[in-house]
Amino acid sequence: MDSEKIILPPNNCRVVVISGPSGVGKDSVIRELKKNGQYRHFVVTATTRKKRNKEVNGIDYIFLTPTQFNNLLEENKFLEHAEVYGYQYGVPKSQVIDALEKNLDVIIKADVQGAFTIRKLIQDSLLIFISPPHYEAIVQRLTKRKTESSEQFSIRLSAAKQELDQSKLFDHVIINHDNKLQETVQSIESILKKDDDQF
Repeated sequence: MDSEKIILPPNNCRVVVISGPSGVGKDSVIRELKKNGQYRHFVVTATTRKKRNKEVNGIDYIFLTPTQFNNLLEENKFLEHAEVYGYQYGVPKSQVIDALEKNLDVIIKADVQGAFTIRKLIQDSLLIFISPPHYEAIVQRLTKRKTESSEQFSIRLSAAKQELDQSKLFDHVIINHDNKLQETVQSIESILKKDDDQF
C-alpha cells in the first residue's frame, strides 16, 4: 500500500531530506546538525541491516528483523521504504507526522531514491545532496570504513556513480571535503536559515 501525500501544516515547519552516496559522511553531518537542533526532529530510520560497532538501537537506526520490518510495511507504517544494498530501510511515518504537529522541522536521511519518493509525498520538502569532492573520495572513505564485504563494496561504488549523476535534481548540492565537516554543516545551516527567511 502506498503512503498518502502529506500536506505541511501552516506553521512554517519543513521536511528536509539529506541524501548522498554511501560513504559521503551523511551520518557525521547529521550528528553535528543535531547539536543545533532544538527545534528539529531527526527521524530514526528503520532497517534490517546489522548494527555496526558504536551504533545505538533507536538512536542511529531502529534495527529490525525482516519479519518485524515486513509486519510494519503491511500496516502501512512507513512514509517511504526501499531495499538498499540487500537490506530494507524505511522512514517511520508516525515520526514525521508527530513532529510536524509539534511545530518541529523534520530532518530525514534517505538514499536518492527515497528522497525523490518523499518529494512526491511531501511536495514542499527540501532536498539536500551531500557530495564528495570527487569520486575517488568515496572509494577511499569506504575502504577506510571496512564495514562492507568486497561484493557490497563494489555494489556501493556502482550505486554512488548513479547517485552522483542525479545530484542535479536536488534543491542544493553541498560538497563534503575531507577534514572540513564543520564547513559542510555550516553550509547546510545557511541553507536552512535562508529557507526560514523565505517564510
